[in-house]
Parts: sequence; structure tokens; C-alpha cells
Amino acid sequence: GHTSAVEAVRLDTAEERVVTGSRSGTLKVWDLEQHKILRTLTGHKANIRCLDIHPYGDFVVSGSSDTFVKVWDVRRKGCIFTYRGHTDCINCLRVSPDGRWVVSCSDDSTARLWDLTAGKQFHSFKDFSGPVEWLEFHPNEFLLAACGADRTTKFWDLETLQLISSTEPESSPVRCIKFHPDGNPLFTGGQDSLRVS
Repeated sequence: GHTSAVEAVRLDTAEERVVTGSRSGTLKVWDLEQHKILRTLTGHKANIRCLDIHPYGDFVVSGSSDTFVKVWDVRRKGCIFTYRGHTDCINCLRVSPDGRWVVSCSDDSTARLWDLTAGKQFHSFKDFSGPVEWLEFHPNEFLLAACGADRTTKFWDLETLQLISSTEPESSPVRCIKFHPDGNPLFTGGQDSLRVS
């Protein structure tokens, strides 16, 4: 297994593999049926804070305190893209439901949209006044939601890349959000509350 603490875990959609990321910057791919490690991937220079698995194919995306987002090809056993642009640790990332984009957020107060096909940054969202903690793609619409230490949740239209809505500030920082699989409602978790909207 890992030689340092595991800080990120993600299960693939077929529920056959689990990917883990550790404090040492090591990524491991586990086979659930055979109870063994399939791959060990290295490349981050600091702890892996978040992971996601591409919906179509053997690709894993990781975000780290080293400020990099990496895309891994599990079959070829290596990193195929390293996205540079954040200036502080990455807190969360997600692959879009259609598999075209990765979005990441950071303590640098930005969320960044990366084009997986082109292998580069597509857009930077700079509407937060503090660290961005969590983000989610809407499951059925071209909509991105993100929350942060400024105690708000913000929504962007991904066709126009425009901010379309922002909640009133909560009583404490918003730590995480999750859309219901149908797209409505949105669950928002704070330091002292859970909100359903």
C-alpha cells in the first residue's frame, strides 16, 4: 500500500477500481476483485489533495499542493498532461460529465477550466475573494457551481463562461457542495450547517 497518509480516494463508475492519492504525492490504482495494486504512479512533488476519474476511459486526474493538475493514462502507466496555472494548493477538481473538461479550484482564489482534448487552460474564473474550496459540474446542464471561504456559492454558465448567480454569504465558510443526480437540489455543507436549495 501507501507509505504515507491517503488524502484522496475515488471509485470508478464500474466499481472495479479505486484510485488513491497520498501525502507523499503517489497515486495508486487498486483492483477491487483481485485485491491488489494495478499501478503506482509518481510525479507530484507534494501531497495529492483530490482525484477524479474520466467517465470514458482509463484516465485519472489529480490535484496537489504542488499547484499542478495532472492527467494520467492508467494503461500507459504515466502522466500525459501537467496543467500549470494555479499559484497555491489545489483543493478540488472534477471531470465534466461529457469528459471534455477538467475544472480545478485552489487557495489562489480561482477556479480554472482545462480543455482535455487541447491539453491546456480554457478559462479562469476569478470571482472569489478567498480560497475556493469545492466545485461541481451540474449533471444535466452546462453549469458550474463552486463555493469558498468567502462564504458564498457561485454559478457560471459554461456556454458563455459568465457568472450568472451568487448566493448571499453564509454565516461561515462553505466547505463542500453536491448536486443531486437529477440536478436539483444543491446540497451545501458549511462549518456548522447543511443547506438544501
